[in-house]
Amino acid sequence: MTLLELDDPSWSEFVASDPKATLFHHPAWAGMLAECYGFRALAVTIPDRGAPVAAGMPVIEVTSPLGRRRWVSLPFTDHCSPLGGEPSGDLVHVLADIGRSRSLAGIEVRAPLPPSDAVQRAGAHVRHELDLTAGADRVWAGFNKNHRRNARIAERAGVRIVRGSGAGDLEGFYRLHLRTRRRLGVPIQPRRFFRLLRERILGPGLGFVLTAYTGDVPIASAVFGSHNGALVYKYSARDERYAKLDANYLLLWSAIRWGCESGHRVFDLGRSDLDQPLLRSFKDGWGAREEPLSYAWIARAPMKTRARRLDGALGVVIRNSSPFLCRAVGELFYKYAG
Repeated sequence: MTLLELDDPSWSEFVASDPKATLFHHPAWAGMLAECYGFRALAVTIPDRGAPVAAGMPVIEVTSPLGRRRWVSLPFTDHCSPLGGEPSGDLVHVLADIGRSRSLAGIEVRAPLPPSDAVQRAGAHVRHELDLTAGADRVWAGFNKNHRRNARIAERAGVRIVRGSGAGDLEGFYRLHLRTRRRLGVPIQPRRFFRLLRERILGPGLGFVLTAYTGDVPIASAVFGSHNGALVYKYSARDERYAKLDANYLLLWSAIRWGCESGHRVFDLGRSDLDQPLLRSFKDGWGAREEPLSYAWIARAPMKTRARRLDGALGVVIRNSSPFLCRAVGELFYKYAG
């Protein structure tokens, strides 16, 4: 086992050579998260037969408010499987040894690992992927009829979609994102996150923003990642006052069509919880394949779940307060939500 810095050429070359690598394996993604939240990012690698890296995964060392350290691959990321073929028992043993030698509270891998006495599993999620290789016309035909109808409603209403990656595009998204997060009762990411997102991801061409306008008014927006043939639907926001225009349907169809035309293989709609039937139905309507998504936890103590009651109480406060509170909670505590 070897620990590499993310900017080590051996890790970058290995990621670039693996056909399963996504934006979340790219050094820029973990590096952005680590810099934003003040954590350390590394690559856990295993060499083989002279190759400096034959298997591995990026990790971030996360520290709790009480000082407990754990490794996550990766926080604020829906899915990040180890690279280098199917995960093996050797990788599990390596991770277990690391956890013991470094006195970590645990190591979380946001993907399945082989069964082992050392591995605990949490499977309360699903993920959705849409195959784009058939081409835009065939993909469109596979949509639910209501999704096609809603996209046409937005087109007939004159909604236009603008693609960009500059500071203005991301600032427009941020304003809608803040509105959406406050409505949902969820803290927004710190301001510095969006600056780093533009510098590290959008600027180098690893992603872009789509914004839906009615006239000159932005009414929906989304951030997408793009790497190695995989298009990722990462963040979305909308102005609920214009919900009847169904701009988010046209926005998603525009992203999918662009993915087909630009040679992407798959459109990743991200993770959903099992208790989110409306969100799952929305994603299913795009013809996406739903698959179980389990996470692996390597530690001596049982894996802990989030305190839903605390989240619910915080949500009520945020929804009934000014946008300032939504921003302030994110600045102070968002780093611990990963």
